[in-house]
Amino acid sequence: MVFRKLLSAMGVGGPSVETVLHNPNVRPGGAVTGDVTILGGDHPTDIIGVNIALASRVEVESGDSEYNAKIEYAKVRIAGGFQLGPGVRNGIPFSLQVPWEAPLTHLYGRQLHGTTVGLATELEVARAVDATDLDPVAVHPLPAQERVLAAFANLGFHFRNADCEKGRIWGVHQELPFYQEIEFYPPPQYSGGIKQIEVTFVAGPHSMEVVLELDKRGGVFTEGRDSFGRFTVDYATVEQTNWEQQLDGYLQQAGRRRGFF
Repeated sequence: MVFRKLLSAMGVGGPSVETVLHNPNVRPGGAVTGDVTILGGDHPTDIIGVNIALASRVEVESGDSEYNAKIEYAKVRIAGGFQLGPGVRNGIPFSLQVPWEAPLTHLYGRQLHGTTVGLATELEVARAVDATDLDPVAVHPLPAQERVLAAFANLGFHFRNADCEKGRIWGVHQELPFYQEIEFYPPPQYSGGIKQIEVTFVAGPHSMEVVLELDKRGGVFTEGRDSFGRFTVDYATVEQTNWEQQLDGYLQQAGRRRGFF
């Protein structure tokens, strides 16, 4: 990393910031640690506070239109007010808890291009806040998430896309104001009735909710429609379940019940 000048709020000759992560790889519920170093500019600067936060690009629906917005979450203050003298270097170590519901940025060992998580560093001065660019954070699946995702792959599902959407899922306790959808194309045994499936994990410390959205194929005289379902995965017993069999049974049952097949 290199020192980045903060010009918009601090003025030319203001302080610059360097944020270094000890390890950018993390799982939901873990912690991102690192150091923020602030280098004084040409003149003394009164710093009101130093904040760090995770941020993700989220799709927002507004009426008939959609747009992408950067949403910050898990924001914490790592330093209070102090005066930074010219050329003075001030180092601040930090540890930021990653929410259990944080979106995944990696799947099957590869980066998901549809989802980003970054660490934003903010300096507060009088009547202004200036933020650095995002430092990328790689969020890898929990073991239970890996097992369920592996089951989809073993059944023949192919990854299509992943994105985050602002909003809440009905009937599910949710801490973050958005959720991630991981989309898959179905294998031949399901493709006659299901166009695609979207998987959402709402994780907690001991278990997670898995929310499935099945997108039905439209026929010549019928329109496609979506169907929802969900189940709970206990971390302590996740390895005791044949998830390939469990998912296949659920999809077959849900598809027949809703007339997908």
